[in-house]
Amino acid sequence: MKRWACGLSYDGTGFCGWQIQPAGAAPKPALQNVVEAALEKIAGHPVATRCAGRTDAGVHALQQVIQFDTGAERPPNAWVRGVNTWLPPGVAVRWAVPVDSGFDARFGATARTYWYALLDTPVCPPLWRERVGWTHRRLDPARISEAAACLLGNHDFSAFRASECQAASPVRTIESIEVVRDGAFVLMAVTANAFLHHMVRNLVGALVYVGDGRRPVEWMAQVLASRNRSFAAPTFAASGLYLASVRYDPQWQLPIAVRAPRVCELV
Repeated sequence: MKRWACGLSYDGTGFCGWQIQPAGAAPKPALQNVVEAALEKIAGHPVATRCAGRTDAGVHALQQVIQFDTGAERPPNAWVRGVNTWLPPGVAVRWAVPVDSGFDARFGATARTYWYALLDTPVCPPLWRERVGWTHRRLDPARISEAAACLLGNHDFSAFRASECQAASPVRTIESIEVVRDGAFVLMAVTANAFLHHMVRNLVGALVYVGDGRRPVEWMAQVLASRNRSFAAPTFAASGLYLASVRYDPQWQLPIAVRAPRVCELV
């Protein structure tokens, strides 16, 4: 059996999330279902995948990473263009690389970067409705950056954890948070060793409260220290969240681009 690593991009709007679902269990298909079905067409046998991060319903990916094992001998292009012919619109394999059996798409990842894209306009443009988060209040990126500084490092993020989160520990390490304005857009890029369920969307909700002036900058540290989800802001929309990149040991030589957060990169 040979193991392959693949990079995927997708628009999560029409899906119930990544994780595989039994037939009829959700009104929309799961990304894992459609990807494995397309891989099976090329491999000629059922294929099981493991992903770097199980994105939720409505969440997008610029660079999701998956692995699968197969006994089928196929060139890399078969796992890209061949599989893409069987995938629905909004999902595409970007690259495929053979790796040895020691590679693990989930547990081998050393960091993940999510982007959150926001529009702060009086009215949300309809063409961006399912691709960004939106607020009618003007945001100040400098205030957001100042408030986000307290989140860097190793912390208990219980205040930003969904009630249904199944992680054994609420402790995570955030390496960086970058906040940039690009025209009417405000983009936040968060890199951490791992994330709790809804963690980025909950962080964004609180940072928006600071960015639009509803809360002072120091409030963010107070919420973090409280370890109480009820002290924070509501969860922001899934539509603005993108799994942007996943970091692995250089030995794997995966073609993963680390890109600066810009609106033109949301493709």
